[in-house]
Amino acid sequence: MPTKKILLVEGKDDENVMMHLASNRGGPHFDEIKSLEGCTNILKSIHVHLIAGGENIIGIVIDADMDIAARWRSLRDQLLKTGYQTVPDNPSPDGTIIDPPGGAFLPRVGVWIMPDNQTGGILEDFLKFLVPTGSRLFDHVTSSITAIPEGERRFTQLAEPKAIIHTWLAWQKEPGKPLGTAITMRFLDANVAQVDVLISWMNRLFFP
Repeated sequence: MPTKKILLVEGKDDENVMMHLASNRGGPHFDEIKSLEGCTNILKSIHVHLIAGGENIIGIVIDADMDIAARWRSLRDQLLKTGYQTVPDNPSPDGTIIDPPGGAFLPRVGVWIMPDNQTGGILEDFLKFLVPTGSRLFDHVTSSITAIPEGERRFTQLAEPKAIIHTWLAWQKEPGKPLGTAITMRFLDANVAQVDVLISWMNRLFFP
């Protein structure tokens, strides 16, 4: 039975972004992308997915949120529990890849923690790297979000990057495009160094 390339992600936005980035930048074709509706569900189901993974290769893309060290500890605990013996103490800045121990019927597994495996944040923090450098419009977007009057700000600090990116997309020639489509339409530029690192991780993971 051929090896399947499977990616576990938090939600539909992550699924669309990963699919469009891989397609636009020479990344792998995924046999399956599973949207698990949040980081809690990913953490709860990692053990089950890996035990059932067998000869497949599984990538995990998850947000760091406010505390990347805590997120990595949670992931590392699940990997160790499942039987992986060479899980590093800290995630690799280039994306972590872990081979199963000899003789274990477990998949090769990779972990990418948004935005960059080093800092707190979410998918939209990564997408801010894709905004054209020096854009006066983006400067106006960020200053507008910052200037929301006290008492009228309806979102949390963690969600601020979502507000920024979706406002940026709302002010384009064709407003309100989904995140993945915005990459294809070049409202978000996939030809940046941060995407190079992500695509390199995907290709190293899925084409060992």
